Amino acid sequence: MKHLDITVTGKVQGVFFRKSTKAVADQLGVRGFVRNEANGDVFIAAEADDAILDMFMDWCNEGPEDAKVTSVTTNEGEVKNYRNFEVVKK
Repeated sequence: MKHLDITVTGKVQGVFFRKSTKAVADQLGVRGFVRNEANGDVFIAAEADDAILDMFMDWCNEGPEDAKVTSVTTNEGEVKNYRNFEVVKK
């Protein structure tokens, strides 16, 4: 099990990025959360095995149909043992 903090930049708000991220995370078995940031980025905390996170990261680099992802940065963090994947609304 690995924990990644993922920041996605580009046109990633107002394009169903959070909802799509949850759908993909649920499908793959990724746990954590996704939220919009005030600066227009999307932040994702994701936990899963390496192979699953690789597939999830591939999706994050594309995003949903209307998104225009310009960059994805990741930092490995401490595993927090999330129970599911949630969309956090501020």
